[in-house]
Amino acid sequence: MPTSEAANQSASASPGGGGEVRKLSTFLCFAVYSANLAFGRAYKPILDALGLTYTQYIAMVALSEEDDQTVSTLGEKLFLESNTLTPILKKLESVGFITRHRDPADERQVRVSLTPAGREILETDPGSALIDAVGLGDDFPVVQKSVTRLRDNLLRAQAEPQKS
Repeated sequence: MPTSEAANQSASASPGGGGEVRKLSTFLCFAVYSANLAFGRAYKPILDALGLTYTQYIAMVALSEEDDQTVSTLGEKLFLESNTLTPILKKLESVGFITRHRDPADERQVRVSLTPAGREILETDPGSALIDAVGLGDDFPVVQKSVTRLRDNLLRAQAEPQKS
């Protein structure tokens, strides 16, 4: 049985006509999209209490993994362009959670690091409040890896030359 998005979207046959009926509930892309919206709603009150947006939070998490990253490297990890990421970083800097400085070896590059205040925020582990809400239990790592593989496959397919 094909596993393509088109096959997934057309999983239900229409009654009696033999044609395919698309149902939103069968769209994998919609399931991922709506799960993303649900994550945003779940994170919002937690992050609002810290004065952070979700994008600011994940930028800080990425910086906690590796300090002194360039803006372009951080953007690649977050799948954000620098013109989107820069205002986020400026805001985080203005509240004292990160520092930005020009790379002395290449002044075109801006390097970003967490401050002690930024690390302190992350030590509270705001995302841990959602572990039970996710409701996946032991399946959590499997689902996380599957979604990551899905994302990577889609990115790889976009990067490959189109076959005619």
